[in-house]
Amino acid sequence: MLLNDGKNYLDETPTFNDCWNQIGVMGDRSCTQLKTVIHCHECPVYAAVGDSLLEREPIPDYLQEWISILEETPQTQNKRESNEAIIRTAEAVSIIIFRLGTERLGLPVRMLQEVTHPCVIQPLPHRSNNLFLGLVNIRGETLLCASLHYLLNIETVDETSPTLQAKHRAHNAINKKRMLVAGQSQDKWVFPVDQVHGIFRFHPNELQQAPVVITKATEGYTKGIIYWEGDQVNYLDSDLLFYTLNHKIL
Repeated sequence: MLLNDGKNYLDETPTFNDCWNQIGVMGDRSCTQLKTVIHCHECPVYAAVGDSLLEREPIPDYLQEWISILEETPQTQNKRESNEAIIRTAEAVSIIIFRLGTERLGLPVRMLQEVTHPCVIQPLPHRSNNLFLGLVNIRGETLLCASLHYLLNIETVDETSPTLQAKHRAHNAINKKRMLVAGQSQDKWVFPVDQVHGIFRFHPNELQQAPVVITKATEGYTKGIIYWEGDQVNYLDSDLLFYTLNHKIL
């Protein structure tokens, strides 16, 4: 997770036994305890790991930094030389940064509902296609799943390529596919993505006009570009994005 200073504090989280991702409901389901507890959320091991994360010591200066942020007035802004400034104005925009292929994209955090592990996509006969992938079950709720790769005309890439692996190392990131649940109220969609970087805040003055649309798509789905850790991020027009999905699929 990226806090306001742009650091990835997940990398500083202590190692723990994430057996639910290996042999539990997120893995191959070979755990012998599943017959008793039914789901990993009811397992004492899962609960113990959760307690250990909540009880761990904060990173140095973590509390003091947030105290300073909360003490400041909305009009106060602490500027730094890098684009990873701590933005403390009422106008600051928070986005979730994710990757599709070689493109880094951003959606407003207000549209984000959840980031989850890849789920089974159930195609619908005579309805599923390159854009509408099918239905997914997220915590008991059936949601529509769409391909942003196809909508934005972004090509898939070889995740093992040396260039992409070098970028992962530069950002101290791990390549893990995820699913974004985004939208508002009943208008929610699920998007498979190649990687999720975290939350980033920027001032609207930092938003630059894109010289060209982000892809060869006929509509320009980007409001502009910002820079995060030296890379270009295309800030998507969420209103246009969801409007298009609702009219092309529903």
